[in-house]
Amino acid sequence: MLKLYDCTTAPSPRRTRILLAEKEIEHENIQIDLRKGEQMSVEFRKINPRCTVPALVTEDGVMTENAEIAAYLEAVYPDKPMLGTTPQEKAAIAKWNWRCEMEGLMSIANALRNSAPSMKDRALPGPQKVAQIPELAERGLMQIAWFFKGLNWQLKDNKYVAGADYSIADITATVVVDFADWVKVYPLESQTALLEWHERMKARPSYEA
Repeated sequence: MLKLYDCTTAPSPRRTRILLAEKEIEHENIQIDLRKGEQMSVEFRKINPRCTVPALVTEDGVMTENAEIAAYLEAVYPDKPMLGTTPQEKAAIAKWNWRCEMEGLMSIANALRNSAPSMKDRALPGPQKVAQIPELAERGLMQIAWFFKGLNWQLKDNKYVAGADYSIADITATVVVDFADWVKVYPLESQTALLEWHERMKARPSYEA
């Protein structure tokens, strides 16, 4: 059985949990308390030397990046495809998942990691010490607002983030919207397409994974 090293309070492993839930893949869940620094322990470094979660242990090795995990699970468990089936679908999903990561998740991470007192010298994930840069926090807050505007426009003409079907892009976007609460940035009331889409995502069983 697959083993997922997880932290229920962190956004990154939540993406893997939702994906596993959507594909209905059984797995063992092992909690790593990031607030207590368990990711830095000698024991966990043997699983993932980069000291980050998620880490998915498979019969083929340990997967430590969401893109890697998604590609692996899609290949091994092709039912309920999350990365698209046609060339056009695959391209659209790859584009929007990348935008959700780089313009959404990274913006929030920059805003949080470069401003939160608890993350002093932890501006980047991993074992190394990295000083905070306040200007990156300010830019992150602006960029997430811009991202919500663009995502709202995309959802005006599409049921899901990358088109007609639910995909990995919806998983990432769901985590973006919820994670933005950590830095007190929210979709505007006028962004009705985005808000209605988010309500549909919250109604999916995988949302509570």
